[in-house]
Amino acid sequence: MAASARSKAALFKAATMGAFGVFVLGKAIYNLQAGVTPEPITMGAVGFAAPAVNAGVALMLYRFRTGDANMRSVWICSRNDAIGNVAVMLAAIGVFGTGTAWPDLLVAAVMGVLALTGAWTVLNQARAELRVSRGGAPLIDHETAACPRR
Repeated sequence: MAASARSKAALFKAATMGAFGVFVLGKAIYNLQAGVTPEPITMGAVGFAAPAVNAGVALMLYRFRTGDANMRSVWICSRNDAIGNVAVMLAAIGVFGTGTAWPDLLVAAVMGVLALTGAWTVLNQARAELRVSRGGAPLIDHETAACPRR
């Protein structure tokens, strides 16, 4: 695919990652206000089953973590999924041990922020790559492979 098409796909991924982050934070706020306590056994079962798959995928994609925005977005999503699985297992233990929703709400907040920061990272890189593909000046400092602050 052309660089511009890959960058546009990355922009879409950034939007979905951002929407997921907003949803998770919104659901956590709703559950806090409603006083909903999740079922720790279900949390633990889901959290236990998924990490092996997500960690394996994240390891396979590790070499692409500094690639173009499209590949980097896939790496960030896989990394976030693996982190989320471990966090959900820890939250399940916390919910089980305390009988409160606080461990789950804390993990939800962390996962929501992680999704939003990942979306921001991918969005900035994809926009910079689109600018370059359109003949504009690069926004990426190729010496450090980081986006300079304005």
